[in-house]
Amino acid sequence: MSIRVAPCAAPAVKPLALACAISLCLNAASAFAQEQAVPSVFVSGARFASDPALAPIGATVITAADIRRAGAGNVNEAIRKIGGVYGRQSLDGSPDFALDLRGFGANSSENLVVMVDGVRLSENELASAVLSTIPVDSVERIEITRGGSSVLYGDGATGGVIQVFTRSGARQGVHGSGTVSAGQFDAHDLRANLSAGLGKVTLDGSAGKQESDNYRANSRFTQSNFAGGAQYAYEGGRIGVRVESARQESRLPGSLTEAQFKADPRQSKTPNDFGSLDTDRVTAFAEHRIGDTELAAELSHREKTVKAAYEYNYGGVSGFSRVKYDSRQTQFSPRVRQLSDLAGMRNELVAGVDLIRWNRKTAADFSLADASQDSKAIYVRDEIRWDPQHNGRLAVGARHEVFDKDYVDPLGMSSAKESSSQAQNAWDAQASYSVLPGVGVHAKAGQSYRMPNVDENSYRASASVLKAQTSHDLELGATFGSAAGELAVRLFRHELKNEIFFDPTIGWGTNTNLDPTRRQGVEIDAQTVIAAGWRASAHLQHVNATFTDGPNDGREMVLVPRNVISARLAWVPGDGQTADVGAQWVSSQRFGNDFTNSCAARIPSYATLDARYARKLGPWELALAGSNLTDRKYYSNAFGCQSGIYPSDGRQLKLSARYDF
Repeated sequence: MSIRVAPCAAPAVKPLALACAISLCLNAASAFAQEQAVPSVFVSGARFASDPALAPIGATVITAADIRRAGAGNVNEAIRKIGGVYGRQSLDGSPDFALDLRGFGANSSENLVVMVDGVRLSENELASAVLSTIPVDSVERIEITRGGSSVLYGDGATGGVIQVFTRSGARQGVHGSGTVSAGQFDAHDLRANLSAGLGKVTLDGSAGKQESDNYRANSRFTQSNFAGGAQYAYEGGRIGVRVESARQESRLPGSLTEAQFKADPRQSKTPNDFGSLDTDRVTAFAEHRIGDTELAAELSHREKTVKAAYEYNYGGVSGFSRVKYDSRQTQFSPRVRQLSDLAGMRNELVAGVDLIRWNRKTAADFSLADASQDSKAIYVRDEIRWDPQHNGRLAVGARHEVFDKDYVDPLGMSSAKESSSQAQNAWDAQASYSVLPGVGVHAKAGQSYRMPNVDENSYRASASVLKAQTSHDLELGATFGSAAGELAVRLFRHELKNEIFFDPTIGWGTNTNLDPTRRQGVEIDAQTVIAAGWRASAHLQHVNATFTDGPNDGREMVLVPRNVISARLAWVPGDGQTADVGAQWVSSQRFGNDFTNSCAARIPSYATLDARYARKLGPWELALAGSNLTDRKYYSNAFGCQSGIYPSDGRQLKLSARYDF
């Protein structure tokens, strides 16, 4: 079930949005019976399809129906709008906002793992996972698990893991849809998808093209993408292949000072900068059951090319600095699951291997760096459902991973080839229990880790490669209610050693291992049925991110809002009309270079409002959607004290038409 949130108060009324949503949840018991049960969907479990009863503890599931009702135009937007995940404006005009689970600021993308159909999308570089290249109409569901998840997902899963699953099958016959939309800033979006069920064989394909001048000058973005798959299902399992390809071109508007932002947030001081991204991936997969034993594997290969050009003018000498990266990644992930029953208890034992090879060649005016990394991991996890009546669950797991790295930069500070090998362990223990009807509690404890990537190691403070970042993770939670109305509360703490971060106080700034830091706080999810056809929900994250030792002891980490409140209200009367309204309030935060907390100003708090109304007319659906409806002038990315500001988008309205057949 997804987290759905509702605007119970105007955006300016900050804490009331949460209070109102909780009140709705606790007082809607009489309306529960009016809402039919939401159809069950299978979830990933321990990297295998599982019954919803064995869903990851504390996870959020967003279905294809949720995505369509909210009118999300891409996967990144669906995660932010429906899942309540905080995101910061992208720097390149793309819709790929930097997603942040549990307050990791500028390095949020390196502290969460993004998976697509069991294949890792997060990579060995300082770059966010590009989710906009996944055709949104091909998505079957999205699962968000907050908190340490390195046992199953490895490097970087301290903040959590986001998994995207595309369609795994199709109804018999041929079905599809086409969507066209247009909006302000010369925005156009064309999408088409087709699926066919031909006995045991299913085929699907999705394609799209998006174009927009975007809110700021020199921020035009264009993208075309395609994803298609074929699979053969038989009595004991299935085999198949998926192909994905995308092309992006972006103009790069650059940053502004506070004075420039106030004068005109739409302006650009880098009118000639631009970049592009080309990516292609093919994945083969297989699943097979032998009695109570399930075997599964993915073999995936991805090739990516990134280009950029930045204009410079130093001392009257002008020109362009150009860079090009060509990277490849191959992943092989076989695993096995054994299900068994003993004395009325259900046991799930999962073991697997992740083998990933990554390499990158660089051709730039300032660097010819070549880099590679091989990682080899083995993991095991056992979960027992020991009291089905009270949903008693206990799970323990462990992972060991070895990273072999090579790096050389003939134009950098040293032309010597650098090789290193680092190993890291993760573990976790989780338990949940329904202490009363409609009341459940859970606890999680474990260790997660993050390794320094190639970009961090190539510009570091130490003579040797940076140390691995480790986190001791703890979570305590409780849920109240049922599928028709539920309140979930999670208290969490992450004690980090050797956090990998860019420290602006060292020289001109460099990557380093920080003194000990901590993330701790509370997350609250509330969702309920107000009346027949009306659903409301909310998500709150309160996080305190601070140094816990060293010269910065007690000071706040940068680019981390202490409070984020998201709320949504959905109206589905069943007569072909739907409406969806959402609001988000984000509290103030430290500027990106303010490690000493000495900047006299902070990034201001802000609130935004979005909405969508749709009407079905036979096979057609017509919709009007708007984002930042109050046209708030704000920013979420600022890397200097009142400077280095990347303004967020202003108001945008969009009309769309969809045809289903």
